Amino acid sequence: MTGTEATDTAAAGGDYSTRGSYVSGGQEYTRDTNYIETRITRDGRDGYPVEPGRYRLIAARACPWANRTIIVRRLLGLEDAISLGMPGPTHDSRSWTFDLDPDGKDPVLGIERLQEAFFRRVPGYTRGITVPAVVDIPSGAVVTNNFPQITEDFSTEWTEFHREGAPNLLPAEHLEEMRVVNKRIFTEVNNGVYRCGFAGSQEAYDAAYERLWAAMDWLEDRLSRQRYLIGDTITEADVRLFTTLVRFDAVYHGHFKCNRNKLTEMPALWGYARDLFQTPGFGDTVDFVQIKQHYYIVHEDLNPTQIVPAGPDTSGWLTPHGREALGGRPFGDGTPPGPVRAGEEVAPGHGA
Repeated sequence: MTGTEATDTAAAGGDYSTRGSYVSGGQEYTRDTNYIETRITRDGRDGYPVEPGRYRLIAARACPWANRTIIVRRLLGLEDAISLGMPGPTHDSRSWTFDLDPDGKDPVLGIERLQEAFFRRVPGYTRGITVPAVVDIPSGAVVTNNFPQITEDFSTEWTEFHREGAPNLLPAEHLEEMRVVNKRIFTEVNNGVYRCGFAGSQEAYDAAYERLWAAMDWLEDRLSRQRYLIGDTITEADVRLFTTLVRFDAVYHGHFKCNRNKLTEMPALWGYARDLFQTPGFGDTVDFVQIKQHYYIVHEDLNPTQIVPAGPDTSGWLTPHGREALGGRPFGDGTPPGPVRAGEEVAPGHGA
């Protein structure tokens, strides 16, 4: 667990979001997926209607689950409708903090810790103080931290506020296949790297390692024959896989012991990841410095010295990938997003 999603109950001993307590001796890592599931919809059936300017997305660049929401928001052009707050890359035992902002406070919500917004929704909230989270600005309370539903709702409930040329990330003709592919990617890859990293026994690690690499080999084969995961355009499935792949060599290969080989040693996956990275909306959201700081500093039980490695060299992300030969149209009938919104750029020297 990165601290960006709910902690394992066994690892935390019932005390959620505890810094430095990510591994439970002798046990397999099990992710807590109990989130605040309230939705923001056009009809407002949960009490929160779609309304531009009312909500703020809180998403740390370090977190793969939060990174998804930043990418989808940018691809769909929702910057004017939903503002973005970004905590720093590390957190303490209480929650994520806005230490990168002036005076250590989110400039819109006026809070120092994301925990405050959770407590305004549920006083004494005892589960993980996680990102991404969408906050109702007038009340200052979290609406939802259900990360897979957040991006799906960006695509389906906020259509009135999509930019002209926004891609269809959830094409109806591929939804059934996408559900199958997304489930395997989540269980075996997105979460699979955590099962390796937070395994509490050799047996748990070995089993997690085998499952991860079986899925990585499946993806390598699939992507050797097609440019994108599903159909011939970028979909939500590609967003979900990308945020794990872009962290693989920098964090998961060494820190989480997912070290059969590096991403750069898998031709199809490495080409696919570079293709997406070089597509507007993907690589321009990635902060390698914050990613490494988060994992290597927060996971004290895995890295007690908290030393952040200098490598790997990230310049390879900008090398030619040759994936155009497989065909496909990144945005379908749509267009790429424009330049990154002022104030939301990745810091100089933090990208590739």
